[in-house]
Amino acid sequence: MKNSHQEIKKEGLKLLTIGSPIIATQLISMGLNFTDTVMAGNLSALDLAAVAIGNAMYMPIGVFCMATLIAINPIVSQFLGARKFVEIGKSARQMFWLILMLSIPAFFLLRNLEGLMIWIDVTPEIIPIADGYLKAISWGILPLLVYAGFRYFSEGLSVTKPAMYVASAALLINIGANYVLMYGKLGFPQLGAVGTGYATAIVCFFAAIVFIAFTASFKPFKRFNIFARTKGPEWEYIGELIKVGVPNGVSSSMEVMLFAAVSLLMGTLSVKVAAAHQIAINVAATMFMIPFGLSMAISQRVGFSIGQGSMEKARFRGFIGIAICAGVMTLTALLLFIFPDFIISIYTDDKEVAMVAVSLIFLAAVFQISDGLQVGAFGALRGLKDTRIPMVVNFISYWIVGFPIGYLLGITLEVGPEGLWVGLISGLTVAAILHNYRFNKLTKKKNRFTAT
Repeated sequence: MKNSHQEIKKEGLKLLTIGSPIIATQLISMGLNFTDTVMAGNLSALDLAAVAIGNAMYMPIGVFCMATLIAINPIVSQFLGARKFVEIGKSARQMFWLILMLSIPAFFLLRNLEGLMIWIDVTPEIIPIADGYLKAISWGILPLLVYAGFRYFSEGLSVTKPAMYVASAALLINIGANYVLMYGKLGFPQLGAVGTGYATAIVCFFAAIVFIAFTASFKPFKRFNIFARTKGPEWEYIGELIKVGVPNGVSSSMEVMLFAAVSLLMGTLSVKVAAAHQIAINVAATMFMIPFGLSMAISQRVGFSIGQGSMEKARFRGFIGIAICAGVMTLTALLLFIFPDFIISIYTDDKEVAMVAVSLIFLAAVFQISDGLQVGAFGALRGLKDTRIPMVVNFISYWIVGFPIGYLLGITLEVGPEGLWVGLISGLTVAAILHNYRFNKLTKKKNRFTAT
């Protein structure tokens, strides 16, 4: 079938309507970490370092758990396309068991990372504060996953604005809770960086409670009987969540760990280089929220098409989404090329740091399009519930190609920070090529396929 200009425009607008609130949610969520960093920095360099180390420990665990729960998005979107409303409700109820399976070990792991910090030789005076921060934030892991699960469930049904509103309120609450707990206001003890962890946990409880209340009261969701009584775990549904979700969680963690490993290697070069890298990577991460939000919408649109029984529509909607991701990242690349000095001036006035950061910003501009293509195609594959092969692709791209190239150029051949970033570009480019190849290959088939 040839798609008219009108059909392409209509699908593009639909995707942007679903995806724009998700983009806003992601950007606001980044604001939580930004305010934690700024407020901790106003206390002391030690508190700031403790929050940085604590976050580095927390992120792979949190990302794995949340990315695993994203499985609910394509699952319910496919059921919605097939108009299997009873199955949507059952999937939501069984999601609770997966949340428990993820949050209980995550809780205890977060509370027992002191030994790891000692093993990787973190500065001794940072360890007790970072450990306190992790113990504090561990109380928020269960409500965080409850919120995430219901958010992804809602987004899988094309209801994306509530998460944006909740994230906005959470940002304000986080600032207030940080102020009270970090600085010891309103009769509370001054907890410093540890107070940031407790503030985050409070925000997680708020987000979970509000989203449960929304899900229970939203009229279009009533037909799913989400909160009906259940006999207990139904492994048919839990197994599907695990089969789709765990590879997605591993894939996302591998990407996060690659960037974390490069950040650690930057720290071995010099303080100025590490600071410049932090600026460039923060800019790149902010830009990445745009295609990431769109990738969630792509998953929903592709999944809905599969539920309708149309691989042809899934292919059309997937490639429209991937093209929009690439187009958006082309624009962000131009911004980085044209205004690097202005962007860097927002972060620092240190000329030496700025000089290194400019070279890295140019390299960030180079990988913008690859980043958009890979996350767009990854979202399209997730809509097909195809996550295991993409997990292998991510491992090959990031750890067989990207990291070795970066280490060889940056450390062994002493090219420096630019060499390490060439590794990032290489990994993202390989992922972009392979994910798009796989989506193209799978959707050429007219009938349904079995993801492997």
